[in-house]
Amino acid sequence: MDKILEAVVMSSYPNNVKQGLVRRVIEAAKQPMDSEQCWSMLELSTKLYLTGDTKYKREIGKEVLEVYGHYHPEEFEEFFNVRFLLSLLQEGYGPLGKRSHYVLDYIQLGLQFVLDSPSANSIFSLLRIEVLRKVCERPSPKQCAKISKLLTQHPQCIPTGKHQVLFCQQLIRCIGQFQCVSEGEEAIMEFLEQVNKVSGLLQRIWRAQTSAILPSLKELFSIISSTEEQEAPSNALASVVQFVPLELMDGVIRNLTNDDSITDVQMMTAIGRMIDWVSWPLGKHIDKWIIALLKGLAAVKKFSILIEVTLSKIEKVFSKLLYPIVREGALSVLQYMLLSFQHSHEAFHLLLPHIPRLVASLKKEDSNSATSSLEQLAELIHCMFFRFSGFPDLYEPVLEAVKALPVPNEDRIKHLLGQNAWTSQKNELACFYPRLASKSETGKIGLINLGNTCYMNSIIQSLFMASDFRHSVLNLTEGNSQPLMTKLQWLFAFLEHSQRPAISPESFLSASWPPWFTPGAQQDCSEYLKYLLDRLHEEEKTGKRIYQKLKESSLMSQAVEHHYLNKTLIEKMFGGKMMTKIRCLKCLNVSSREEAFTDLSLAFPPSDRHIRGSTSVLPVEEIGPQLIEPPENPGQVTGSPWIQRKAPMAREPAAPPRPVETLGFQEPGVNPLSGNAVGMDAAKDPLSAKDSRSVPDLINYFLSPERLTAENKYHCEKCASLQDAEKVAELTEGPHYLILTLLRFSFDPRTMKRKKILDNVSIPVILKLPILDRAASGSGFMSVVYDLCSVVVHSGISSESGHYYCYSRECTDTGPHGQPRDGAPKPASDKQLDFEIQWYLFNDTRVSFSSFESVSNVTSFFPKDTAYVLFYRQRPGRQSCLLHEALAEAGHLHGEPSLHKDLMEAISKDNILYLQEQEKEARNRAAYISALPKSPLWWRDFDRDKDDDNSSGGCSPAAGGGGSGSFHGLVF
Repeated sequence: MDKILEAVVMSSYPNNVKQGLVRRVIEAAKQPMDSEQCWSMLELSTKLYLTGDTKYKREIGKEVLEVYGHYHPEEFEEFFNVRFLLSLLQEGYGPLGKRSHYVLDYIQLGLQFVLDSPSANSIFSLLRIEVLRKVCERPSPKQCAKISKLLTQHPQCIPTGKHQVLFCQQLIRCIGQFQCVSEGEEAIMEFLEQVNKVSGLLQRIWRAQTSAILPSLKELFSIISSTEEQEAPSNALASVVQFVPLELMDGVIRNLTNDDSITDVQMMTAIGRMIDWVSWPLGKHIDKWIIALLKGLAAVKKFSILIEVTLSKIEKVFSKLLYPIVREGALSVLQYMLLSFQHSHEAFHLLLPHIPRLVASLKKEDSNSATSSLEQLAELIHCMFFRFSGFPDLYEPVLEAVKALPVPNEDRIKHLLGQNAWTSQKNELACFYPRLASKSETGKIGLINLGNTCYMNSIIQSLFMASDFRHSVLNLTEGNSQPLMTKLQWLFAFLEHSQRPAISPESFLSASWPPWFTPGAQQDCSEYLKYLLDRLHEEEKTGKRIYQKLKESSLMSQAVEHHYLNKTLIEKMFGGKMMTKIRCLKCLNVSSREEAFTDLSLAFPPSDRHIRGSTSVLPVEEIGPQLIEPPENPGQVTGSPWIQRKAPMAREPAAPPRPVETLGFQEPGVNPLSGNAVGMDAAKDPLSAKDSRSVPDLINYFLSPERLTAENKYHCEKCASLQDAEKVAELTEGPHYLILTLLRFSFDPRTMKRKKILDNVSIPVILKLPILDRAASGSGFMSVVYDLCSVVVHSGISSESGHYYCYSRECTDTGPHGQPRDGAPKPASDKQLDFEIQWYLFNDTRVSFSSFESVSNVTSFFPKDTAYVLFYRQRPGRQSCLLHEALAEAGHLHGEPSLHKDLMEAISKDNILYLQEQEKEARNRAAYISALPKSPLWWRDFDRDKDDDNSSGGCSPAAGGGGSGSFHGLVF
């Protein structure tokens, strides 16, 4: 029968005729026959399958094999023996020998018929050894795929024990040499399918035996980090990484980046090749591994590697955004590379020529992937504009390309930049060695305490967080004839853009130091603030006088004249006006004087005076977030105290004053008019609920009428004699930023020392202040709303000792121009609730997240820590709409001004210097690295290396009052 079949197959008959004859032979094979005939047919079918020169011959060989395996199992088992299979695997078959391409397919075909035979275990043992030998010979992708198919279908043939680990490692070596031989689409798809089969086998082995994963990764890293190979390993290795469980990522990266045996060149080579993997299609989690390794290198301060790799690879990563199949992963890697490279504009500027073309291509593609990528790319570009401002000529084409795309708000930009900076990555060495401490996770930068200079640090941070003031300072041009303001601009710029966790304000301190302050001694922060604002104001006024003289010489334009003859920046931001009126109680003549102020100093009422029953007639309201409601008439005007009250006639008692209405920051369900504790739970207040004080109480006391009698009688010009009189203060112009100083330090004549008033004062997050409405008919008052921005806290019992720190948050308008044009305040629902607004705690070098709850409860928990200086920002309204609109119009992209190039270059140079310093420190501290729980053979000791992440970026001894040597700080 075998001769007949061979003659038919080799004949020149048409295939349809051959097929009929073959079918008859195969049907006959299903009948019983002798062993010799079976062997002859099995030999012929094996010959056809392994050496057939056409697909037709191989299919016939396969059909015959399957029939004899099914209907003649004993003969098939005898034929398909271990010795025969060993010969096939080691020597090949027939004249083709080892060049026979179908040996593995043949073995896979025959295995299904001997699985239950007595010889099965011997065959499996043979194959476990032979497949390991095969992969050590580095077979082609096609042959590797066949091995993987065989082992996937028959897992009994997978090597076990140590051989299994070796098999995985050698299989990864094979993948590292894979190359696609053709650029045709069909060939590429076939190549991808082969790679997926091989990596899929690794996944199957790892799932069954997790102990093989880490040795496999060791081999993978050895391949991609090798500097001896002439050709780079195949990007097909990316297919291996996608199957590594993500829960192993942190430990693997941590141990890898702390391994002393890996040189910088090897690490740079490895990460560079991993970044090339973004071009591998259909890979999962590849971007996560790349970003994790980049973050790991940042955490151990290997910045030179990161800089080199980023600059050499970022354009290649960017180019992959053109291809939808790899776009998502490439965009993730690009986002991290750009957002982390914050010390210099170099990486971003490499991409500028390519961005317009990419944006145009994505718009033309018009797919969901392209649309999503465009929005993310635009967000990334605006972050870079924000970070590296000052290049309008370079940015104009890019800005034109993305102008129709959404623009992220400033908070979102700062969050992204703060989250991804290299210096934001946590370092396990930080708690051992403070100089390796990372930038605060808040993204904010601390100030080094130069020896009892916390009073200045708290004021500087409060001014910096006053965003309108900060933007105006940063927007100053060069050559502004304001040396102190220029130093403040540099300090603000470094607080905004430095990569250091803290900087030294030494130069600014020496320039702004009040001459009567004692070096090294604690000072009054309110006194320093007054002096600083006055210096800045007078400095600008001097500059205006110079320009006035230039104008008289006809050397300046009208535009410049208009600019320099306006109010000073301090007047615009912090200047208010107050009218002091004194009325003679005999002739009722009123004298008045208006004067400017930059802060209100609020005294505490005498202890025997009932604040809640105050005689004030000027209502100051305190509003809690749950109780904010728009007034029915937002421009509502209340009467002047002397117009509402009639002058007392002879023998007529004075009319009772209008009671002060105070809305407390209450728990839901509490009557706001009940007079309970303001701003906190009465049970926590060290004072009784009846005697607790609030900021509105102190303002009401400040504005309430004062009797001038006895030794304080007033000299009335009309009466030409000393007379009893009444004095009252009225606010005629509310400042943009309202600064309130609580006069806690008073002179005690008994002890001849200044003592501190430790009374708890509740602080409203929103405050209504009565301001004289000049536009209204008659003399009336309007309520102007202020939001709390900063609270400077003094900790201690004396102004000559203790410590200062501050709580701050960003206060900005909720819309482009804040309030509606009619001056009506925005409804509560349109205003972000206080608990949703992020607060920060600035304590010298230490910066951390906080909350309004912490602000309001600080004195309850720490009786010596009391609010001292408060900053409020005026909400847009009728009185302030012009200033708010001017600020909005003056603001540049995202409200963050462009810095001049000298300043940007200084920041970039210092950031590079800091990265170099950190890397040097990390390398020189081998003792600290050796103290970490790790083994040189990290892949063998992985299970014992647990991540203890209790360290904090703020555990430096300098936090809260360290010395200038605590950080490599840039000195201003």
